[in-house]
Amino acid sequence: MSNLSEGSAPAEQPAVGPTYSLWQITAYALRLGTLGFGGPVALVGYMHRDLVEQRKWITEADYKEGLTLAQLMPGPLAAQLAIYLGYVHYGVLGATLVGFGFVLPSFLMVVALGWAYQAYGGLTWMQSVFYGVGASVIAIILISAYKLTLKTIGKDRLLWAIYLVSGAVTLKTESEWIALFLGAGLLTWLIKTPKSPVKPESDSGPSPNSPCATTATLLLPPMAALPIATSNTLLLQIALFFTKAGAFVFGSGLAIVPFLYSGVVKEYGWINEQEFLDAVAVAMITPGPVVITVGFIGYLVGDKAGGTIGGFEAATVAALATFLPCYLLTIIPAPYFKKHGKRPDIVSFVDGVTAAAIGAIAGAVLVLGRRTIFPNGWSPEWPKIALLLVTLGLLLKFKKLPEPLIILGAAIVGSVVYPLVHP
Repeated sequence: MSNLSEGSAPAEQPAVGPTYSLWQITAYALRLGTLGFGGPVALVGYMHRDLVEQRKWITEADYKEGLTLAQLMPGPLAAQLAIYLGYVHYGVLGATLVGFGFVLPSFLMVVALGWAYQAYGGLTWMQSVFYGVGASVIAIILISAYKLTLKTIGKDRLLWAIYLVSGAVTLKTESEWIALFLGAGLLTWLIKTPKSPVKPESDSGPSPNSPCATTATLLLPPMAALPIATSNTLLLQIALFFTKAGAFVFGSGLAIVPFLYSGVVKEYGWINEQEFLDAVAVAMITPGPVVITVGFIGYLVGDKAGGTIGGFEAATVAALATFLPCYLLTIIPAPYFKKHGKRPDIVSFVDGVTAAAIGAIAGAVLVLGRRTIFPNGWSPEWPKIALLLVTLGLLLKFKKLPEPLIILGAAIVGSVVYPLVHP
C-alpha cells in the first residue's frame, strides 16, 4: 500500500469508463450461466479469470469489493458476485440484467429436468453421470481455488495466516462463519490502516439517480406478481419458505442445502429424501449456481400438488423468492461499497475479509473433495481418483481446454464405469 504524506489523501486514479457494453457483460452472464460448471467455487474463479485477468473489464479492487460483499451478505455467493460485477459500471440495470442472465439458463434446464423426472419416473441415469462428473468437478474447482489464492493473497504473511485459519475452520466445521470474516477484516484494519488522517472524500453522496428508486422501478413487476401468484395457500408457503432460505443462509450455494432439506423434507414433507438427493444431484451436474436446485424442488412440489398449481408456476415462485433477497442485499449496499471502497481503511478491511473468504473457499473444496472421493468413510473410490487426476493433468497441460468439454467426457466415462463398479 502506498505511503501517505502529511495526512493527504492518496492520489486518485482518473475515472475510466467501461471498456465493454452492457450487452456484452449480459451476454457473458448468459454464457457463464449456460456453460459454467463446478458450483460457486469454480464460478467465482471463472469470473476472476474472464473479467479481471483476460478481458480486464473489472478491476482487481472492484472484484475484491464484490467478493467481500457477497461473503458478508446472506445468499448464494456466485450469484451475488455476478450481480455486483454487473453493477460496477452499469448500476442497477446492469446488476438486474447480469443477475437474470446468470440464473435464467440453469433455471430453464432444471425445470426441463424436473418435467422429465416426473414424466419418466425418476432419473436413474443421474447416478452414473454424476459419478464421473463429480470427480472432474473437484479437479476443476481445485485449479480455480489455487489460481484465486495466488492472485488474491500474494505474499502478504498476515493475509496468508488469515487464509490458513479460515480454511482450517471451514474444513473442521464444514461451515462458513460470518464472524470469522468480520474478525479478519477488523484485524487487517487495525494492523494495516495508516495512522495519519485521511481527508474525507469530496463526493457528496450517491448519485441523484437513487439506486433504491431505480431498484423499485425494475422490481415492481416481479414483486407485484408474488402476491398474485401466492393467492394459492401452497404457493404462499413456497414463497415464504424460499424467501427465508435466500435471506437468512450465509455462505456458498452449498450452505443452503441443509436448510432446504430440513424444510422441504422434514418440516413440510413436500418431497421425500430420494427426490431431495436427486434435486441436489441435478444442481451439481447442471451449470450455473447450485442454489438453482430450488427450481427443480419447486417443480416437483407443484407437479405433485395434483393440479392445484403447476410445476412451472411453483418453480418460478421458488426461484424468484430465493434470489430476490440476495439481489436486494447486493444492490442496496453496492453504491456505498463503490463510493467508499478506495479508502485505505476500507481497503484494509476488504483485504482481510477477502483472505478469509478465499480460505473458506479452499476449505470448502477439500470438504467437497472428501465427500466425493471418499463417500464411504475413508474407503477411496479409485475410478474417481483416476478421473480427478486425469482432469488435473488435462487442465494443467492444456490451459484453454473448455470445462464443458471435460464435463461431457467425464459424464460419458461415468455412465460406462458406474454400472461396473456398482452393479
